[in-house]
Formats: sequence, structure tokens, C-alpha cells
Amino acid sequence: MTDWSRREFIAAVGAAGTTAALLGPQAVAQAGRAPSLRFGVQTPPQQTTYKDLLSVWKEADDLGFDSVFAFDHFMPIMADADGPCFEGWTLLAALATQTRRIRVGLLVTGNTYRFPAVLAKSAITVDHACNGRLILGIGAGWFEREHTAYGIPFYTPGGRARRLRESVEVLKALFTQPRTTYKGKYYTLTDAPCEPKAVQRPHPPILIGGMGPKVVQPVAARHAQIWHFFVRDGDPEKVKEVCRGFDEICHKVGRDPAEVEKATSLRAADLTGSSKEIRMRVQALADAGVRHLVLQLAPPFDRALLRRFAKEVMGGFRASR
Repeated sequence: MTDWSRREFIAAVGAAGTTAALLGPQAVAQAGRAPSLRFGVQTPPQQTTYKDLLSVWKEADDLGFDSVFAFDHFMPIMADADGPCFEGWTLLAALATQTRRIRVGLLVTGNTYRFPAVLAKSAITVDHACNGRLILGIGAGWFEREHTAYGIPFYTPGGRARRLRESVEVLKALFTQPRTTYKGKYYTLTDAPCEPKAVQRPHPPILIGGMGPKVVQPVAARHAQIWHFFVRDGDPEKVKEVCRGFDEICHKVGRDPAEVEKATSLRAADLTGSSKEIRMRVQALADAGVRHLVLQLAPPFDRALLRRFAKEVMGGFRASR
């Protein structure tokens, strides 16, 4: 059984501050090295086939990427909204069982259409199916069109954020308690069991995505092991400012910022130019505080770019460890 509170989570986050929090300062002194970077891939499950998704996930696994993600939407969010789009959690369960070592997840689950008690059961099932490799990504939900199309209440930005806060509290309670009673404004559970527990203890790493400074970032600061954020143009100075602001929120809620891995995505503009230029962009983001970079691939997935990034960009950072 995996115990990420000591071993898996330290490997996942790779931050000296996290090591100090979990194993003590002596272990950090013995480690004697700077935090490492993790690299992931995101493959939107739209305008594509299951066969192609499976193939690219297996290749990402073989190439040594640390994580691979789909998304959680019911219709395409890019290009033709009437095109094909696979359901996220069913897809994740299927793909997870076909990989060997890479961590798997959704970037991110839409809380507005995933009741937290049901999501907890789905997450635990997938964590067992992949032998403790799930990253539980979750966000407040944002794509109004799919809510309208499927009759799902959309709520205000604040309402969605507050529901996310309660949902994460419910998830953590179900993951760790024999039975859960919870009475919130939006969710109520009464003496609810949740067995079996996840392979990862106390629960799979929780990734919270979102930039909302009033609710979402404080929820991530308090509860997440990974925080995923976007800066529109990817400017390292803006990224550094965002990371600094998040660290301040962590301190306000009583959390060591080093316990939360900062993650962002590399988009098409970040992946142009020579391998040296891309490595310089990655290094600038790392210097700004990012520790997990997710390569966004749009269908049809550019396998040559994936291989080149693994060999010439990711490989260079791994060699320097």
C-alpha cells in the first residue's frame, strides 16, 4: 500500500520544504539538493479517437514523463462544439490501467457536475485500478455552454468557488474517516461510509486548478498538494508574481508554501524555436517557482514534438539532477 504522506508524495512534489515538513530537517540536510522539476502531458479527449489517446498515453509513459492528463468536459472546448468528446472519468479509468508508472489524472474535474461523494468513489476506484498513481485534479467549473446544453446549474463565479471549497472538505473527510457526517451550505452527508480507502494514504494527491484569489487560491493553499494555474502569456515575471502571491496566501492559512507544488501548462507558443530556447523558457518558469510543467498537445497529437521534448528538453533537466 502506498503511503504518499512520506514516500510517494515526496517523490511527487520533490520540494525540500515538503521533505522538511514530512520527514524533518535532518532528512533535508542529507538530501542536499535543489527541488527537481516534473513534466507532464495533457491530451484533450476531443476530436480524436480512443486508440490515439491510448497510444499517446503509452508513449508518454515510455518516454519518462511524470504525469499525463485528460480533461473533464462533455463537449469540445476548442474548435467544433458538435464534434466528438469522451467523458473524462470513464476514459481515465480505461487509460490508467494501460499505463505502467506514469501518474494519471484529469486537468481538471469540473466540480459543478461531480457530486463530491460520488467523485470520491470514482477516484478511489481509479487509484486502485492504477495501483496508486492517481492525481485527483479538481476545479470550480467554467464552461457555461456545456452547463446550459445539459441542464446543469452554472451558478455565479463565487457560488462555484464556494461549492469547490465544500467539495474538497467532503472529499478529504470521505478519504480519511470511517464514516462522514457533513452539513454545509451546499452538501450534506449523514454517516456516510467510503470503503475501500485509496491505495495512496491518506488520499491521492489533490490538484486544485484555478486563479480566483478570494476563494480558489485559499482552498488550494489550505488543502492541495498541487496548485495548477495559468498566466495568459506565460511571462516569467508575471508567473513569479503569481507564485509570490500564492505563497503569501499559504502563510495566511498556516501552510508552508513548499508543501504545495506549483504547476502550469506549456502551450504552443512556449514550444516554438530551438530546444535550447525551450529549455531557457522552462528554466525561467522554474526560477519563478514552478515545479510541474504540463505539455499541452492538441489533437491530432504531435508525436514528434512529444519525443523531441522528452529527449532534448526534459532529458536535459533530468541529466542535471
